[in-house]
Amino acid sequence: MNRYDFPKDFLWGTASSSYQIEGAWNEDGKGESIWDRLVHIQGNVADNTTGDVAADFYHRYGEDIDTMGKLGYQSFLYTISWPRILPKGVGEVNRKGVEYYRSVFQKCREHGIRTMAVLYHWDLPQALQDRGGWANREIVTWFTDYANICYQEFGDLVDDWITFVEPLSVLFGFNGSGYAPAHNDYHEFLQAGHHVFLCHGEAVKAFRKTGLGSRIGIKISLHMMRPYDPECAADREKTELISMSYNDYIMDPILKGSYTEKLMEAYAAAGVKMPEVEAGDMETICQPVDFFGLNTYNPHYVEADKKAWPLGANVLLERKPNYEYPRTDHRWLMEETCFYDAIHYVYDNYPVDNIIVTESGCASNDWKDCDGKVHDPNRITYLKNDLLQIHRAIQEGVPITGYHIWSYHDNFEWIDGLGTRFGLVYIDYKTLERTPKDSAYWYAEVIKHNGFEVEHPGFFEKGGR
Repeated sequence: MNRYDFPKDFLWGTASSSYQIEGAWNEDGKGESIWDRLVHIQGNVADNTTGDVAADFYHRYGEDIDTMGKLGYQSFLYTISWPRILPKGVGEVNRKGVEYYRSVFQKCREHGIRTMAVLYHWDLPQALQDRGGWANREIVTWFTDYANICYQEFGDLVDDWITFVEPLSVLFGFNGSGYAPAHNDYHEFLQAGHHVFLCHGEAVKAFRKTGLGSRIGIKISLHMMRPYDPECAADREKTELISMSYNDYIMDPILKGSYTEKLMEAYAAAGVKMPEVEAGDMETICQPVDFFGLNTYNPHYVEADKKAWPLGANVLLERKPNYEYPRTDHRWLMEETCFYDAIHYVYDNYPVDNIIVTESGCASNDWKDCDGKVHDPNRITYLKNDLLQIHRAIQEGVPITGYHIWSYHDNFEWIDGLGTRFGLVYIDYKTLERTPKDSAYWYAEVIKHNGFEVEHPGFFEKGGR
């Protein structure tokens, strides 16, 4: 039996987001978000469900946090909903919303669970979208004001702050992905991105002025790109450019203070409108952070296609050949070194000295068995694979200090709806009954022993970069 122990004080937690689990979409003064608007238009979500109820965490957070405490989970990464605090995005604060989040964070404190609060996970107030949303530079002031309200209202209960979850996904609403606000205008893409980066920088600057003893960082998803056909020179060439567009485009300005020159030249050559950058913007964007939050799930495969505007390539979930790896219920392939490669992509290329894994997880077709339990061996295998790769990187000296599974319980998975289950806890969406899955108990044992044993690591431990 092979034993894998983690460093002392390694932080073990789970992650969730407000829109995906809260429900109560129009209760207690909450304003409409861009996702509320999107899901209520028939055909925008695969199974025509919404986040109106989701896991009903808004009404059942006490039960859920009690279970987290019993399982020994040490950290809860959770999003504050901007429209629940400021229904119009600006102006009068909704006290009911403030009371709700204070109750959630206080409940975590009672169980000794560390709180990681996210300022933004994609649910922009619709009232601000009506004023131009991320394409309007005024949003930098709107967001900074919102961030300051959160620091003031929750600063005594929050241990770690995160400005944004996956800035690239915030921008998917401009590139035809179907995400809110579904503008599908690539000419807004880079300008909106510049404003997101400015919001991050200004929020960090505002945090430093508060004197709070907590930490602040950002949560970025790494997409490891592989050629669709490794034998195809065009696929290999485009893989580098697409990797820049998914990864470097976000991390270069935030961590290095500049845009990726080769990528921006490619966008300009394709006729994409360049962002308007004012004097001092890049210095504002590139603020020192206390930790880098890493999300990563699966590799992507790049196929050269001259007709694919603007970068001449398609990004696929499958590769050629595609029989080498198992896949999750989300059609994502499990590659033996994807997580390890993502870790090194960050650590080897950027000035980071504290990496917290803020999302890792597996979509699985779970159901309750006749014994009343939910058996999810595929998820356990997936999590073991990720932890083996993290352990390997730590042994090499990479400063990884925590790990969070997406997600605590099943949730509304954006345009895929309620049919995609990532949770450690099963939700019966008819009754809202909660049932911890086998993976929830397995993870509790990992936390209890600060490590785990694997009898036959197999390919999950093998492979180089």
